[in-house]
Amino acid sequence: MNVSNLIAIIQIILSIALVVLVLIQQRGGGLGVLGGVNTQYYGTRRGLEKMVFIGTIIIGALFIALTLISFIFK
Repeated sequence: MNVSNLIAIIQIILSIALVVLVLIQQRGGGLGVLGGVNTQYYGTRRGLEKMVFIGTIIIGALFIALTLISFIFK
């Protein structure tokens, strides 16, 4: 297994993790935001919500870094 294949496999795993983390975040209001029916309170992130937010940023940064590294090994 060469380096480019390993990077591709890691990118696939990171992309799946990134999609899952984005989907489990609870911000927004669905389609109700389009009609101006947003009654949610936006406070500070705490606990699990903060961990998911920080994890999303870290996984996204790792994915971007691996994408840039993959250009070097092609």
